[in-house]
Amino acid sequence: MLGIDGCRQGWIAIALSGEQVHAYFGPRIGELVSAVTKDGELDAVAVDMPIGLPDRGRREADVLARRAVGARWPSVFMTPTREALEAENHAAAAAINQRLAGEGVSRQAFALKDKLLQVDRWIRETSLRVVEVHPEVSFARLAGAPLPVRKTTWAGVERRRALLEGAGIAVPRELGHAGVMAAVDDVLDAAVAAWSARRVATGQARPMPSPPQIFSDGLACAIWV
Repeated sequence: MLGIDGCRQGWIAIALSGEQVHAYFGPRIGELVSAVTKDGELDAVAVDMPIGLPDRGRREADVLARRAVGARWPSVFMTPTREALEAENHAAAAAINQRLAGEGVSRQAFALKDKLLQVDRWIRETSLRVVEVHPEVSFARLAGAPLPVRKTTWAGVERRRALLEGAGIAVPRELGHAGVMAAVDDVLDAAVAAWSARRVATGQARPMPSPPQIFSDGLACAIWV
């Protein structure tokens, strides 16, 4: 099982094989997954990035995810429409999304344009089972309630590490090159994505919404938890 999260330099992944936990880094998602598959087969891949871009309006998955994380709702951004994401700059994207969805595009969301479109292309090429996840939603499910502290705080990091260890995912202190390239919260997000991938592989995970939405791109759009 594999969990993937975006980081400043590219992508960080946590792979689970029994009780073993391994970390990987790659500048592009396709290269990253190719490197992982050289070390073994993957039953499921969970990615913290939207899969399925809306033509108009908001994705149900994003709306439901915001409800699921309580006070952490700002961590769930509303996915821009496909046309907005293909715009050349933030101002143009905001204007297009206002027309198609009734709201602009946050700078945070537009800054993820390259990674969003990487996933959009890669998902059509891979034969692996790939689902979308959101780390805060996954941590809320793992904890049984939304987490009260932000992931970038010491308390937030320690709470998330403890939850993962309780689920049998002990992230090593030494992660090699991956640990140099990714921030602490990126690693923990990838780890809980791997936890969700394991739930997908064992049939425990469920999509939000159920059934998933389908836009004109034909991709099943849901956040799995």
